[in-house]
Amino acid sequence: MADRVVSVAVPVPALGALSYLVPEPLATPAVGTRVLVPLGSRVLTGCVIGPGPDPDADPAGLKPLIDLLDTTPLLPADVVRLALWVGEYYASGPGPAVAAAMPPKAWVVSERHAQITAAGRTALSEPRDDARSQVLALLVDGVAHPVARLARTVAAGQGTQAKKQGGLYARLTAMARDGLITLSQPLKGSASAFRSVVVARTTVHGLEMLEGGATLGARQVDALRVLAGSPSGLALTALVRQGISRDTVRRLAARGAVTTTREVVERDPWSTSGQTLTHLADNTPGRGDGTDPEPGPGLVLTPEQQRAVDSLGPDAGSGRFSVALLHGVTGSGKTEIYLTLARDTVARDRQALILVPEIALTPAVATRFRRAFGDRVAVQHSGLSEGARHDQWHRIRRGDVDVVVGTRSAVFAPLPSVGLIVVDEEHDASYKQEETPRYHGRDVAVMRAKQAGALAVLGSATPALETYRHTDAGRYRRIVLSERVLRRPLPSVRIIDMREEFATHGPDVVLSAPLTEALDDRLTRGEQAVVLLNRRGFAASVFCRQCARSLECPNCSVSLTFHRRANRARCHYCGYSRTRPERCPVCSGAYLEQVGFGTERVEAEITERWPHARVARLDRDTVRRQGAAARVLDRFGAGGMDVLVGTQMVAKGHDFPRVTLVGVISADVGLGLADFRAGERTFQLLTQVAGRAGRGTLPGEAIVQTLYPNHYSIRHACRQAYEPFFADEMEYRTAMHYPPEVALVSAVVRASSFNQAMQEAAELATAARARGGRFTVLGPASAPLGRLRGQYRAQVLLKGPQRGEMRRALLAALEDRSDLKRRVIIDVDPLSML
Repeated sequence: MADRVVSVAVPVPALGALSYLVPEPLATPAVGTRVLVPLGSRVLTGCVIGPGPDPDADPAGLKPLIDLLDTTPLLPADVVRLALWVGEYYASGPGPAVAAAMPPKAWVVSERHAQITAAGRTALSEPRDDARSQVLALLVDGVAHPVARLARTVAAGQGTQAKKQGGLYARLTAMARDGLITLSQPLKGSASAFRSVVVARTTVHGLEMLEGGATLGARQVDALRVLAGSPSGLALTALVRQGISRDTVRRLAARGAVTTTREVVERDPWSTSGQTLTHLADNTPGRGDGTDPEPGPGLVLTPEQQRAVDSLGPDAGSGRFSVALLHGVTGSGKTEIYLTLARDTVARDRQALILVPEIALTPAVATRFRRAFGDRVAVQHSGLSEGARHDQWHRIRRGDVDVVVGTRSAVFAPLPSVGLIVVDEEHDASYKQEETPRYHGRDVAVMRAKQAGALAVLGSATPALETYRHTDAGRYRRIVLSERVLRRPLPSVRIIDMREEFATHGPDVVLSAPLTEALDDRLTRGEQAVVLLNRRGFAASVFCRQCARSLECPNCSVSLTFHRRANRARCHYCGYSRTRPERCPVCSGAYLEQVGFGTERVEAEITERWPHARVARLDRDTVRRQGAAARVLDRFGAGGMDVLVGTQMVAKGHDFPRVTLVGVISADVGLGLADFRAGERTFQLLTQVAGRAGRGTLPGEAIVQTLYPNHYSIRHACRQAYEPFFADEMEYRTAMHYPPEVALVSAVVRASSFNQAMQEAAELATAARARGGRFTVLGPASAPLGRLRGQYRAQVLLKGPQRGEMRRALLAALEDRSDLKRRVIIDVDPLSML
């Protein structure tokens, strides 16, 4: 019987692998197969990750599987192995990690429903005004209602009162016990999520009827003529658009004139990208006017590019694991190297995986690869519809794809034999997932390359300190591209000391005099400019002059950001918003002031000063709809806009040859954060955005406004001097014992009160210290963001040389505290300290 026991991962946080018995007559499922399993009162989809952990254990007490959802494994075994490594390394457990590797629409779950009974109707007729009567009133139509929807309705009507009465779920259980309602759990979802359509085709008999003058209605004749012109058939929806009804097709089918079949069709991600892609990521030799020819196999590489290809090419698709840092200045042509290496990989019958940090970059990079590899390119990112992502995933799984381009989650793409993994802009914080499992896409990519015997190429002009440290230690190769293509110069950089501007023009200056003059010059000459401010909104906060209180989020320990266009103050963490009040909600004072500024204010200033300029804004507020970012970037790349204002989204990987000016507002905005990486992030952002200027034939200039012109991160960024920055930053990190000098693991305890959070964090810290080891436990302390989404947060930090040792100490401290375990966020190698 031991061979009939399997280990299953279910998508439940803080839960390990579960063992289930495979009942007769089900076949023993292979690793990667989806199965339906019981878990408490629920039915969930799980994924088989191996045989039962103990072959000698008695399976008599195990619950049986309910069903198999796949006849062959959905997830390849190598992807399951990678996901299990992620679950262990990042302390998430196997369930969330395997769930991250699954395609969309892969899960079938049970959804609890409630339905009124005859006894419930009788009870409802009795005149009572209590919580039970309210629930029965919501069920009076006799339909089975999802319990989750009932909970939202009741909560909206009662506020916190529902919690005081013991909670809806407990109340429903009691009502079911009393016979007033029934509770059921129908399955939600299906094993297959492919889209299918009904396709109609003419038969030989149908053609004979059309040619032989058989008795047919006018619409039937039209239908047969249209179908006769499409031998491969037409979908019924296409016929309806041409005025041919489904009933007409049905009547023809009854006469044997047409056949109808249901066929699977793939949803096309390219048709909804919203972008014609005139801007291309990185730079390649060409005219530099935005109309450069698409590079092909015969393109002459620069000497530095050729040396890089000569060094990396033998490892691409060779079956040997290696990691290389491609350290190239902005505009040095890294993308062309990726393309060349991908060609070498595919020529050796292996596949290439190309990761980019932002959804907005994916269409441009994917288009470059599609021009080189045709339709054997797939895309994977969350900006696609679930259906399109599902279909692209299955194309990859079937082996119909040679190259996958995607964001962080594409690291789990089910390529059968990956030989090259590229992580472009490897330093970017977007590669770190900020929800369970909290994996770093770059580091998972390196592990996947190791497991697959592949070449991993990490590209950046501003490598993460951890990556550069690996090259110093000899673990990674370092390949340098020190020049832009065609020997184009790097932009000249001017630093503007805003203390002098404030002394001359007052504290409300947004655009300094030099930046104003430079913008005016570019607009006069018909050139383009990019203006960066890494803060959204119109004003950073709204405060009362009378009591000095700011508008604050009721759920988070932050001030609300004012957005003028919507006339709302918003929390950028939990989404809470309110209209801007006329009076202070604390003291009723009438004098509310706006403090600070964001991208919306910068856009307004430029539009007001140059009313005829075409100005666009790129931040999360303007690109909420699918394809919006791509449309803005495409218009700007095509010359349809003069000035692009935005947050860090404008700094990443874009190539706009007509941009000759980059302006940075408040370059030091990130230096005040309670985060030891603040200097590194500032350096990377400034270096990257300055590199957007002068990528064509015209020279570029960057103007950087700051209150701290002598800070080393700003000085080195303005000179694009990475090595001096690395030396200064490592001196600070070494002195303070921060990564990469040591490894770091963060544990954040969430609770309904501050005292509870601090008490439980103290208990966690004490238990971790008691484990002993070569690590230091710091804390507890209130997290920099002390309250988030209604929960108080206390933080414990572990520093030491061995991540595994620290991870095991935390997990052991939580072993017997299941309630606390669900409320603790363990983050291995955290990027955000908030």
